[in-house]
Amino acid sequence: MILQGQIVDIKNRCIYKGEITIENNSIKSIEAKEHQNNQYILPGFIDAHIHIESSMLVPSEFARLAVCHGTVATVSDPHEIANVLGVKGVEFMIENGKQTPFKFNFGAPSCVPATNFESAGAEIDADAIKNLLENPDIKYLAEMMNYPGVIFDDSEVLKKIEWAKHYNKPVDGHAPGVRGEDVTRYINAGISTDHECFTYEEALEKLQKGMKVIIREGSAAKNFEALIDLLPEHFENMMFCSDDKHPDDLILGHINQLCARSVAKGIDIFKLLQVACVNPVKHYNLEVGLLQVGDAADLIVVENLTDFKTLKTIINGKVVFENDQSLIQVVAFDTPNSFNTLTKAPSDFYYQATSNKIRIIEALEGQLVTNEIITESLQKDGNLVSNPDKDILKMTVVNRYKNEKPAIAFIKNFGLKHGAIASSVAHDCHNILAVGVSDELICKAVNAIIKHQGGVAVVTANTEDVVPLPVAGIMSDQDGVTVGKQYAALSAQAKDLGSKLHAPFMTLSFMALLVIPKLKLSDKGLFDGEGFKFLSLEVEE
Repeated sequence: MILQGQIVDIKNRCIYKGEITIENNSIKSIEAKEHQNNQYILPGFIDAHIHIESSMLVPSEFARLAVCHGTVATVSDPHEIANVLGVKGVEFMIENGKQTPFKFNFGAPSCVPATNFESAGAEIDADAIKNLLENPDIKYLAEMMNYPGVIFDDSEVLKKIEWAKHYNKPVDGHAPGVRGEDVTRYINAGISTDHECFTYEEALEKLQKGMKVIIREGSAAKNFEALIDLLPEHFENMMFCSDDKHPDDLILGHINQLCARSVAKGIDIFKLLQVACVNPVKHYNLEVGLLQVGDAADLIVVENLTDFKTLKTIINGKVVFENDQSLIQVVAFDTPNSFNTLTKAPSDFYYQATSNKIRIIEALEGQLVTNEIITESLQKDGNLVSNPDKDILKMTVVNRYKNEKPAIAFIKNFGLKHGAIASSVAHDCHNILAVGVSDELICKAVNAIIKHQGGVAVVTANTEDVVPLPVAGIMSDQDGVTVGKQYAALSAQAKDLGSKLHAPFMTLSFMALLVIPKLKLSDKGLFDGEGFKFLSLEVEE
């Protein structure tokens, strides 16, 4: 295969007309040559931290969409499916990904479960981490979310990190808002990256202390605007990632969008492409080509260097996207799952009031962090109930792995005026999360998820709409475009019920993520993510 175009040489910071010859999956030669083709040829984009499961697609279906935007590889933490199915879930992701030419690079999930304050479907201890890291398909130790465990020298946590060092594999971080001496201890333990920075000052401190900072712009958490001004000076130590990307957003774009936004801000093209294409390869030792002679032929052809519209994607010398068509084939796969709870009754969501004040979770648009608010409760026959007029709604987490009483909390900023929404995509343990205007509708939404053994649902008094997710209760068995359209329609329905959130289901999915401050809800109760302890829902007067 011979390609002609404007060759973007990131290493030598130049663009020139040339010709690339590809033989046996690799680049045989790159020569300067005059021609009339003004399209640009550059290395493919890499998402430096993503949970493929959050696209609600299995890896092979994720790949079919991602290549349309010039993505050739991901650094993927499979801890979502690992929390449901353990090591078998990780193996499912690896094997499904191998059915495509796309370059998935999976890590060993370091925190399964994420904490001891919630119920998961599996546990991956230090011995299991050792076995995973022995596998050449596992490229790194995935995000160490138990930052208190690192800071306070938890023996099991430190064993996992030591195994990563033993096998010379990087350790990913997760330390939102951790600063000062605490972050110094965290870094000194051997943790090399963080994608959780949500302020310029936090990211700058971590960069100055030797961390790589990954700028995250996902479907829920959006930190690009807060961090992008660091890139011109720190481009050698930064990367781009999605973390979590829902299917409707993946249809529209991927890392190419962050490149376009960077150019629009006047950022040097070679610096941003080093962040988007080169740094992940170097940091994680990925087997991904960087447009050098002898490299694997992993490259893209784009229309221009402003919006990066992808014309052709090539992986290992094989064209996988061309003429607006993904050429990655559909593959067959199983639907492993774990769902062992019984349907519920409205009375299961009843909460007997003993005080007039409650703690509520304040969800924040575009953030995973939340605030804590104390306010007056609304009661009906002694039961704490939703107050749609003040946008204070009852929320529940229901253990999906065994039959237990639902946990109850209240949340602000979902904005629902009618109905309820529910999901079994609930980071990281993937129990059932629901929020709604009444106990009856919350119950109806939860039961819709149980009936389908996983999914996302919108219900009203007269309707029930579900996108089923039969693969571990978090991924679909359908193609990406179908799932994307179904999910977009369901998200629109949630907004029709009153939600003003950009991605109501994505935001909901993080309300049980205890390792992100401040206030969250597990299946065991209301949780303080800063003090790492349970709190009472009601506040004594």
